[in-house]
Amino acid sequence: MSETEATHEPDQRVTTIGETSERVREEWTDYHFSGDAKLSIEDLDVYYGDEQALQGVSLDIPDESVTALIGPSGCGKSTFLRCLNRMNDRIKAARVDGSVTLEGTDVYGDGVNLVELRKRIGMVFQEPNPFPKSIRDNISYGPRKHGDLDTGLLARLLGRDDTGAERELVERALRRAALYDEVENRLDDNALGLSGGQQQRLCIARCLAVDPEVILMDEPASALDPIATAKIEDLIEELAEDYAVVVVTHNMQQAARISDQTAVFLTGGELVEYGDTDQIFENPQSQRVEDYVTGKFG
Repeated sequence: MSETEATHEPDQRVTTIGETSERVREEWTDYHFSGDAKLSIEDLDVYYGDEQALQGVSLDIPDESVTALIGPSGCGKSTFLRCLNRMNDRIKAARVDGSVTLEGTDVYGDGVNLVELRKRIGMVFQEPNPFPKSIRDNISYGPRKHGDLDTGLLARLLGRDDTGAERELVERALRRAALYDEVENRLDDNALGLSGGQQQRLCIARCLAVDPEVILMDEPASALDPIATAKIEDLIEELAEDYAVVVVTHNMQQAARISDQTAVFLTGGELVEYGDTDQIFENPQSQRVEDYVTGKFG
């Protein structure tokens, strides 16, 4: 997905219809919180070919909390999210400059194992994407691939069968995703037979099964009905007790309900303001952010 091109003169900012021309001030994005940052991003620029999708984004993301990323379509928030576990590496035209560190580990450093990185920083996508396998196999797939589970005939013959550990892991992950009670008697059924909301919670459980440190979510409830959305929102708040959760959402009411801090991206891939969610929605420092959250543009 391409992002909006942003080319700025020294004394102005490119804006969209209804958006005030305004220079971003450093103090608007200088958000302080207690404890160390789980993720630190410095001077992040992203290009798709000649088009710049993000420019100079710097922010720290705390642990055990929900960080919401909001802004109009094309402002770069999904591009930013994908930078955190290098999903943009899959796009040939993408180029990333700047740094992303996970507790001191340079995500873009030489020799980084992408499989291990994406185990530490898991991702849940907008559309539920369960594997065409059983519910049980969806959960155990990741741990098997990482060598954390060994099941099957050969494992039994060699005395290394982890069937009991698999059963415990599947139940634990499904309980964490608030899904176990709904599927405990259907674990061998094909996951594609679940409802949309159940499939999305299964995908969250699959992410949790590999014991991540950070969970990225790209509009995880946008394709769901209100009841399923409420369950996902409740789940996100529960997960924030143990993980750093970063959520892209177009729904500002949702951001206000579930997040601890909010980052606002606006036209041209700029991070315009970042702070406590209550402050962003009730007393933003940027006129553009106030106009956006009050619905004057976007």
